[in-house]
Amino acid sequence: MANDITTIKLAKKTKSRLDNLRVYKKETYEEVITKILEILNLFRRDSQEAIRRLSQIEAQRKEKGL
Repeated sequence: MANDITTIKLAKKTKSRLDNLRVYKKETYEEVITKILEILNLFRRDSQEAIRRLSQIEAQRKEKGL
């Protein structure tokens, strides 16, 4: 499993932007980046569904006070 993990460098601004996309406080960057990629791929197939998904995420963030 350890061989499946890597370290990447991010600008502090990018890290902050990822933090702002978390749905819950302990959501990992792996989860956030995976979610972004899934939405991007969904957008290519069905832009309206991707917009609905983004709206769901924003509602979850507001619900949790983030």
